[in-house]
Amino acid sequence: MPTFITIGYGDQDGYDRTDAAVRAEAHAQDDRLRAGGARMGIAGRPVQVRNHDAARTDTVEGPFLRSALPVAGFALIEASSLEEAVAMASRTPCAVAHGVVEVWPLYETPDEAAGA
Repeated sequence: MPTFITIGYGDQDGYDRTDAAVRAEAHAQDDRLRAGGARMGIAGRPVQVRNHDAARTDTVEGPFLRSALPVAGFALIEASSLEEAVAMASRTPCAVAHGVVEVWPLYETPDEAAGA
């Protein structure tokens, strides 16, 4: 079954102004996704890693991409199609609490596809 990564963006203000019943149902959706095998987590503070030409590893604290909303969390989900993955993500806390969720298809690398 195809795998997708979701990236949820949201902040406390958006969460707080969302009706409690809507938030509760969104958390129940997270529980259903976990029960179905999704791997989910809250985003910690990122570190950027660069090693240009394999010469020296450099790190910088903080996100590389900037957005109006902070990254709140990630999930790996399995769905039969992008449409199903979108439907699954559309009921999660970031999606319903004035945030946004990106759904990214994960494709096999050429080595994986060849069975290496």
